[in-house]
Amino acid sequence: MKNLIVNADDLGWTGGVNRGIGEAHRRGLVTSTSLLANGRAFEAGVAVCRDNPGLGIGVHLNLSDGPPTAEANSVRGLLNSAAQLEGGPESWLVRIAARKLSTEEVEREWDAQISKIKRAGVSPTHLDGHKHVHMLPGLFEVALRLARKHGIAAIRIAHEESTLRALLSAGSEQPARVLLKQGVQARGLKLLARDARELAERAGIVAADYFCGIAQTGVMTQEGVVRLLEALPEGTTEFMCHPGYLDEELQASATRLQASRQMELEILTDTAIRKLVARRGIRLINYGFLAQSA
Repeated sequence: MKNLIVNADDLGWTGGVNRGIGEAHRRGLVTSTSLLANGRAFEAGVAVCRDNPGLGIGVHLNLSDGPPTAEANSVRGLLNSAAQLEGGPESWLVRIAARKLSTEEVEREWDAQISKIKRAGVSPTHLDGHKHVHMLPGLFEVALRLARKHGIAAIRIAHEESTLRALLSAGSEQPARVLLKQGVQARGLKLLARDARELAERAGIVAADYFCGIAQTGVMTQEGVVRLLEALPEGTTEFMCHPGYLDEELQASATRLQASRQMELEILTDTAIRKLVARRGIRLINYGFLAQSA
């Protein structure tokens, strides 16, 4: 059986992102999303969850953007001078290597993020990470502990399968440097947490068999998605995406993913793509289904 989880990251980022994710679920392939507890449009994101009961909802663990969810004084080492979370995975990796990152503070902040989402009435199906920060050394173990604490049965393992990455790259007209950079990031994540699957199995937390979407973040093409669907492997694959509407709020936000979100929305809701899924006998599921069948 070929199962496909299509997860839309960044629910709660802006109103336009929320609307796009909801539409990509109702009219398209999206089966799952992950919610930012400290997103500026969090409450509207919760409404998307409530209005779409078939949509799996994960927690998008965040160290890179926005205000902390925990009490600021308790996670001071994670904050910049403006008391905001800031920094990509590269900067956090440097701090881990220099032993200048408190995993206790990370656990406190992520615990607060999960708790806030649960208090809003959402039952998370899985955990994943904003900019894949949960895959960094030492932080994946934190995520697993929190999954067990909160009864969350699944986690994203962001090990992008190279054959799937090659399929998704079809039709891309982006500069080679963009594709190279994101391909290197995908390979780097795989090396940094190469024991992630073993750790998850030991903790009793399930994951998809395959994962893809890192290298094509912001550069998705219809041709690439078609090729992915035509050659999808047996088992369960997670395909990460970032649909949304380009509104003023998104344009003013600190993300490079702008017009690309609307392009992804168009691809994911395309009638021909939906027909291809049906013709290939691909079963669209979310992480909740995966956990139940484990």
